Amino acid sequence: MLRVLRMSIIVLGVALAVGCAIRPAEAACQLIKATASAGSKADAAKSSQALTLQSAAEMKRAKRWSYVTLYAHKVKGDPFWKAVRPDGPPRDALLKPDIITTRFFTTCFTGVVVPYVCTTGSSVCGQ
Repeated sequence: MLRVLRMSIIVLGVALAVGCAIRPAEAACQLIKATASAGSKADAAKSSQALTLQSAAEMKRAKRWSYVTLYAHKVKGDPFWKAVRPDGPPRDALLKPDIITTRFFTTCFTGVVVPYVCTTGSSVCGQ
């Protein structure tokens, strides 16, 4: 009986030591913005969302996360021509409504050189 008690104490000690040494990785989140242009609002939105997914996949690989989850995050429109639009697209260039899903928040506006531009924001969380 004493032998069983000693073994139990040893096993418990080893389990505690292993449990303290192996901590679960903490989840981390980072904002991703992607901007794309196209001949239609729908195509520009799809392209900016695809670029967001691509950036999330690259972040997953770089950080060696086992998974990522995307959450919609509101962002301002991010024009390509910052010299012409340093403060973002003017109010009259914004195209409403915004496209909001669980994973993407997409803001579209008319471009300076291209017809439609969309910026998508997502908070990418992974572990």
